[in-house]
Amino acid sequence: MEKADIKQIETEVKPPVASKGVVGWARANLFNTWFNSILTLVTLFVLWKTVPPFFRWAIVDSLWFSTGEACRGTEGACWSVIPANIRFILFGFFPYQLQWRPLLAMVILVVLLFYSRDRRHWNNSLVYAWVAGLFAMGLLMKGGILGLVEVESTQWGGLPLTLMLSVFGLAAAYPLGVVLALGRQSKMPAVKALCVVYIEMIRGVPLITLLFMSSIVFPLFLPEGVTVNVILRAQVAIIMFTAAYIAEVVRGGLQGMSKGQYEAAESLGLNYYQTMRLVILPQALKIVIPPTVSQLISALKDTSLVVIIALYDLLKTTQSVLSDPSWMAFSSEAYIFVALIYFFCCYFMSSYSRRLEKELDTGL
Repeated sequence: MEKADIKQIETEVKPPVASKGVVGWARANLFNTWFNSILTLVTLFVLWKTVPPFFRWAIVDSLWFSTGEACRGTEGACWSVIPANIRFILFGFFPYQLQWRPLLAMVILVVLLFYSRDRRHWNNSLVYAWVAGLFAMGLLMKGGILGLVEVESTQWGGLPLTLMLSVFGLAAAYPLGVVLALGRQSKMPAVKALCVVYIEMIRGVPLITLLFMSSIVFPLFLPEGVTVNVILRAQVAIIMFTAAYIAEVVRGGLQGMSKGQYEAAESLGLNYYQTMRLVILPQALKIVIPPTVSQLISALKDTSLVVIIALYDLLKTTQSVLSDPSWMAFSSEAYIFVALIYFFCCYFMSSYSRRLEKELDTGL
């Protein structure tokens, strides 16, 4: 049979239109059973009732650069509350003319985080970069040297404070949680008992309790005239709380390791430290990446609870803006903006964890 005849037959025998393209995909995935068909129709009806009105409220009828009084006469969203108060929402009471310093500190932190995503950069130079970056961020926020005006920590607030509590809190809580998990698995009774008591005691109380204790109760035990910065106290409370939960997640990974892994390490003559560092922990931590990241994301969102001890984080500065009578009626727009910031941070952590899982996947 000639090629022309074969081509003619292929042209004549085409798949049905209903089994290819968008129509075919819809039939195979949305209308393949009666239940899926009903569920698809109900979903489309709900979307039709909600998406167009929301789009009209958020985009079509909205105002972006106006006064609060002008917004009261519109049916759409008043996004003007964001640009009109963006500097206070982001930086709180940090001196207005010096707000370039926390902005630059946030830029340095974001650059370091994105640079650290690539595992090819995980070497000594990355450690030096973080040390230099942390010093630069502390210098920019505090000042007092190199001609920078000193700014008291009581004036820190907004997004820099939220990022500081979350990033440094999670960075310190993770290794502490690993140590606690190893301690709970230890064969030394005293070490195991201390770790168990710590983990169960911290997990038995809400984070709000620890924040109140760090803010109100802890200063009562200090000598007269001695004070500890309230931000540092809140940071320690967040680290202690998150580490206890991370410890239980890591302990699950350690218990999932087979006895043969320990026997293999012992047959190679490895001591306890080498066994954990080279054999057990790399595998255990890889197994628990999903629950660990879920816990870290939860801890990131929990940092907003510092609002109850009068720390002006991102949520508190937003609430302060909404206490102004001019913008009091537009809380939905302000909280949507804050929610998008939290969503971006959480999505960054989630997407990086998925990428890390793929890179560490050995197919076993």
